[in-house]
Amino acid sequence: MTLNELDAWFNAFLKKEDFPGDPSLNGIQIQNSAPDSLPVTKVAFAVDACEATARAASEAGAQVLVVHHGLFWGHCQTLTGNFYKRAASFIKNDLALIAYHIPLDANNPYGNNFGLAATLGLKKVEAFGYWRGMPIGAAGELKEAATPEELAAALSKITKTECRTLAFGKSKIRTVGIISGGASEDVEQAVELGLDCYITGEFQHEQYHFAEECGINVIAGGHYGTETMGVSLLKEKVEKELGLSTLFIDLPTDL
Repeated sequence: MTLNELDAWFNAFLKKEDFPGDPSLNGIQIQNSAPDSLPVTKVAFAVDACEATARAASEAGAQVLVVHHGLFWGHCQTLTGNFYKRAASFIKNDLALIAYHIPLDANNPYGNNFGLAATLGLKKVEAFGYWRGMPIGAAGELKEAATPEELAAALSKITKTECRTLAFGKSKIRTVGIISGGASEDVEQAVELGLDCYITGEFQHEQYHFAEECGINVIAGGHYGTETMGVSLLKEKVEKELGLSTLFIDLPTDL
């Protein structure tokens, strides 16, 4: 399998064309020297594209690094300073970079949010939350009602992050909305739907009083921690369906 074939395989179910409002330049962001002929035998996965993950992927013998947060976000950037170091770490090692941002947040079942919903055992899961008109999250019901502290403890085991809990709502949670990463402001959409709890990665000061006044529980599981799910599920799918060697590069930011 070549680089172009691998990206086509990813896009067959991630469908970047369904997310025209995403400025993240999904798909191949840096090609290798022969994208139509050089065989891909080992694929590395990470949350972030940076010098450290590129170096680790190259040292492990991977030909491709697949990430959630790529290098490019819809605008031109000069190859200077630390950005040069990032790009050079790929090009010097003939390491290709594939990134899927919103498509990997939103995908069912391989995305961050549907993946977290499944791992938490939610039922009746549906798409929830919109960003620039694109559905990005997931919402459902717990099989058994849980306290905010119990749900936070379950999430912490998944994200390997000490969750922050704002117990502003019901003492027993049944309905939950999830949008991974930095989606603090989308608590408003959870309130509009009357959900008992909103889970995200980072929760900001600006939304604290809104959540308290609206009486909704909030759990922040870490930006990095909540977004390891999608790339981990992709890794498992590549191993199972393509039989390629894989590795996950765990570089937590504790944020």
